[in-house]
Amino acid sequence: MSEIRLQKYFTDCGIMSRRAAEREIEAGRVLVNSAPAALGTKIDPSVDTVEYNGKIISDNSRGHSRGTYILLNKPIGYVTTTSDEKGRLTVLDLVKDVSCRVYPVGRLDMYSDGLLIMTNDGALTNRLTHPSHGISKTYIAEIPMNITEDDVERLRTPFEIDGRMIRSPQVKIIDSKNGKRPLSHIEIVLCEGRNRQIRRMCERAGFKLTRLTRVKIGDIRIGNLPLGKWRYLTEDEIKYLMET
Repeated sequence: MSEIRLQKYFTDCGIMSRRAAEREIEAGRVLVNSAPAALGTKIDPSVDTVEYNGKIISDNSRGHSRGTYILLNKPIGYVTTTSDEKGRLTVLDLVKDVSCRVYPVGRLDMYSDGLLIMTNDGALTNRLTHPSHGISKTYIAEIPMNITEDDVERLRTPFEIDGRMIRSPQVKIIDSKNGKRPLSHIEIVLCEGRNRQIRRMCERAGFKLTRLTRVKIGDIRIGNLPLGKWRYLTEDEIKYLMET
């Protein structure tokens, strides 16, 4: 068997993403043939032995058990990383009772809440987060004003973020009320994951965004899951992600 990079081996085994594996390698938690691994190490899985946190890692073709897939309803105030240099709470603090270590698929910013998929299947994570994949993500935005169709049209207008034009998002009004305390809720569907895209869309249109909640990824819904709680994905949901 030909040699592959150690971090790719971790994704092939469904343990974690490449970036997460690189951090674990740099932290000295990975051994190859009983010696500490270095970033850039290549292995031959048919010959070399890889250990992570004292356990031997083997790929799916040699009987690795299936991955773990969960859905978390992330509250505001948690960062979507595995560790934070500023000491802030991370989404891992919410899933300590999961039977194995899982990692977030993509990001949901600290000031947003809602649906976040987490898994130890690195290959699936890489596929779902690759820019070419384009799985849809549905959000509910709360705006303290009476939104009109003209306002919605401004939100649909493409503009440039970080040197690239965004695709025109799907936007529709859910409810809108006027009066002393005007308040509107709009549904926004994105098929790309640009940094702070909805917040930038609202800023550009002159809207104040008071809450942003992700309620759907593809056909997977947050449902009635309470904030801060998680559940395992169903077999149908896992199959859907694998085949999407």
